[in-house]
Amino acid sequence: MPTLTIEDVTVRFETKGRRPVTALDDIRLTVEDKAFSVIVGPSGCGKSTLLRLAAGLFDCTSGRLALDGETIRGPSADRGMVFQSYTLFPWLTVEKNVRFGLSLKGLPAERQKAVAAEMIAAVGLTGFEQAYPQHLSGGMMQRVALARALANGPKILLMDEPFGALDSQTRQLMQALLLDIWEKNHKTVLFITHDIDEAIFLGDVVHVMTARPGRIKKSIPIDIPRPRAMETLTSPEFMAVKREILALMHDEAVLADRSAAGG
Repeated sequence: MPTLTIEDVTVRFETKGRRPVTALDDIRLTVEDKAFSVIVGPSGCGKSTLLRLAAGLFDCTSGRLALDGETIRGPSADRGMVFQSYTLFPWLTVEKNVRFGLSLKGLPAERQKAVAAEMIAAVGLTGFEQAYPQHLSGGMMQRVALARALANGPKILLMDEPFGALDSQTRQLMQALLLDIWEKNHKTVLFITHDIDEAIFLGDVVHVMTARPGRIKKSIPIDIPRPRAMETLTSPEFMAVKREILALMHDEAVLADRSAAGG
C-alpha cells in the first residue's frame, strides 16, 4: 500500500490587490511505502509548498493528501519534518532536543533516554549528548534534527532541502549518512532539493516539476544499484539520468523566461 498519495491538488494564494497566484496545479503523486522519493524543479515551482502540505502545515485549495488512506488534516507525529534552516531549540541540549517529541507523547523518561541514545548514535553524535546547538557545526545540527525526526518513529520523513545550507564536503557526508540510515530501516522519504546530483544519488525515483504553477512534468525511476558510493556520481547510468533531468529543467527555464517576457 502506498504511504502518501497526493490527488488532484491545487493551491492558490490570495494576494492583496492582485489576482490569486496558483502555486500548484493538479498535482498527482504517489510516494510508495519504503521508497526514497525526490522532487526537483525550478526555483519557485512550489516544491516546498507541496512538502508543507504533506506535513499538514496548511490546506490545499482543492484535492486531497492522504497517508495510508487517512486524509491529512494537520501536523502529526506520523510525519517527521527536517527543514533547511536549523530548527533546534537553542536552550536544549542535543539529547533533550532529540527527546522533545517523545516527552510530548508522555513516554517514560528512561524510554526517552534509550531512544534518544539510539538515534544520536545512528547519526554519529555519541559523546555530544550534553552539548548545546550553539556549540555545533551546521552539519552536526542537521544530524540532531534528523535524529529528532526519526526518534518519533514517523511513517514518512519529509525533508525540505536539509543539506542546502551546508558546504560541499559536509553535504556529501550528510548524503552518505542519510543513505546509510535509510538502508538500515527503509523509512519512507519525500525529499526536496535543487541539486540534481543529490536527487539522483539519493532517490529511487525523481519527480521533475514544471515552472509555476507547479505540476509533475515527469517521474524518472533511478535504476542504479544500491548501496551507492561517491563513485556512483561518475557512472554512465548516473550521467544518462542527469542529462535527461537537465534537459527537462532547461525546457522549463526557457518556458519561464518566455512567460516572464510576455511571449
